[in-house]
Amino acid sequence: MTNVLTVNNLGKSFKSKQIIKDISFEVQKGEIMAILGPNGAGKSTTIRNIMGIMYPDEGSIEFNGYAKNEIPRQKIGYLPEERGLYKNVKVMDMILYLADLKDYPVKKAKARALKYLEKFGLEGKDKVSVEELSKGMGQKVQFIASIIHEPELLILDEPFSGLDPVSQETFKEEIRTLANNGTSILLSSHQMNVVEELCDRLFMIHRGEKVIYGAMEDVKNEYANFKCTIKGRNAISVLETIPEVLRIEQNEDVSVLYLSPEVVVPKWLKNLPETLTIQEFSIDRISLHEIFIDIATDQNRLAEGVESYA
Repeated sequence: MTNVLTVNNLGKSFKSKQIIKDISFEVQKGEIMAILGPNGAGKSTTIRNIMGIMYPDEGSIEFNGYAKNEIPRQKIGYLPEERGLYKNVKVMDMILYLADLKDYPVKKAKARALKYLEKFGLEGKDKVSVEELSKGMGQKVQFIASIIHEPELLILDEPFSGLDPVSQETFKEEIRTLANNGTSILLSSHQMNVVEELCDRLFMIHRGEKVIYGAMEDVKNEYANFKCTIKGRNAISVLETIPEVLRIEQNEDVSVLYLSPEVVVPKWLKNLPETLTIQEFSIDRISLHEIFIDIATDQNRLAEGVESYA
């Protein structure tokens, strides 16, 4: 696939503190790429360098053949975590103003805006001032403004903030549609379930450095070992006799057994003690949320026997 964005060995420091170090990843045409990490990990600094809000001390950013670190802003759409709409401006005027800043034809922008306002349940709100909108409505308007000029690269920072479940589904559907139509999307979110559902690949950063990078399925296969949840009152001494268990967590009558990467589930099931009390039983893979927590808190429990996450 064609790389729309290539970040090479990016580094940035403020005074004597290095914020990001040796950051490298690619975003391909039509893919949804997650950039993840705990607060303070360096995600915002990386995004700001891509946006041209600041410039790297080391490394380069290449965009569709343009000169290094010179990404044309009209080719990028950006939905910031901190909202930036003028409260006393009417919705349509706000959208058209932002489209004009991207050198996008006003007549075409108005037609697209009306279509999106209807799609997002905001029909008839084009002449309402931004300050009259609810938080969720304002989020929808800001999203429309970020895609109104048909960007080649769309950067979404916490796009689902303030949205009800129905609106979240509408956003997810539109994000998928944009990707299917060729837009490259860089998505930052703390909602790991949404990331796991939407994204093709992910780049996880911690303390300014890469910890995980790869296709979602490959990451899950490498880090998301199986876990077994048993509901029923069982003594820890009984559970400890079960082979290929890395650790056990108990909360009253619910026990969670985290299994080794080498486990073969059908064979493992045959080794369960007959004395186990089982009211409910399930086996699934560790979620992206659990992988994120493990890395963000430096517990390193999911990679026992592995030297590093990188």
